[in-house]
Amino acid sequence: MKVKGYMLAAISAISYGLIPLFILPVKASHFSLDTTLFYRFFIAAMFILAYLIYKKESLRVNRSEFMILLLLGLFYAVSAEFLFMGYDYLSPGIASTILFVYPVMVALIMTFFFKEKITVLTVLSLVITIAGVIALSAKDGALAINLPGLLITLGSAAFYAMYIVVVNKAKINASGFKITFYSLLFSSVFYCIKILIMKEPLLIPNIELFFNFTAFAFVTTVLSMSALVYAIKSIGSTPTSILGALEPVMAVAVSVVLFHEILTSSLMIGIALILTGVMINIISESVKEKAVAS
Repeated sequence: MKVKGYMLAAISAISYGLIPLFILPVKASHFSLDTTLFYRFFIAAMFILAYLIYKKESLRVNRSEFMILLLLGLFYAVSAEFLFMGYDYLSPGIASTILFVYPVMVALIMTFFFKEKITVLTVLSLVITIAGVIALSAKDGALAINLPGLLITLGSAAFYAMYIVVVNKAKINASGFKITFYSLLFSSVFYCIKILIMKEPLLIPNIELFFNFTAFAFVTTVLSMSALVYAIKSIGSTPTSILGALEPVMAVAVSVVLFHEILTSSLMIGIALILTGVMINIISESVKEKAVAS
């Protein structure tokens, strides 16, 4: 059972890390990214809806839950928006690695807004993570990262961190799959509205592109989220989060192997430091939870 849980956690991280494999060809073809993301979220929501119907789970929510789920959808959509904007300024490998600082941001939000006590390990995690971002910026002994790209991608991590905090703190009487369904559905609504405002094409020009969107939605969203839910149930949130380190590693691997990103020493050092910082933060949070429970 444990082995299955670890395998599912790895599958979740790896499938999410495959985002560059689907999104970079779309960017190269100059097809509407908003339309691509609309179909990614909408098709993924339909997959989850089919599962909920199969499980005979009610889709009913009250007014306060509806507003919370709407907010979650907005946070999830904006996080995706900022991440793919970050791809325009930074390499996909660097952007995906910077996104992975979101667990540290969760800890900071909990400290400053919910008055949770900050630990020495959390401070150490923050310092190492910042050092990792600086290392990613280093080139020939100078800081050379694109500042707008860095800030935009950190914005993506911040919105994803807020998504997680709201899921943890809000009172929603729903399963993980039901929350995921509404998050994806409202994310697709966000992009649909944006498409209409920007007067971008909503129709898919050919069947091949439709199958590409379906694969994008299933692999990076449905498979990743479903495996994550079952992994957490099987082995717990801490081991699952630690295996989440495979996300940026996979994104970097795809970028290097398929899209010829240069694997520099500063990139490798930055990735190693950020992963180390995030791992320390995850372990710190686990220790804190155990101490509260006891």
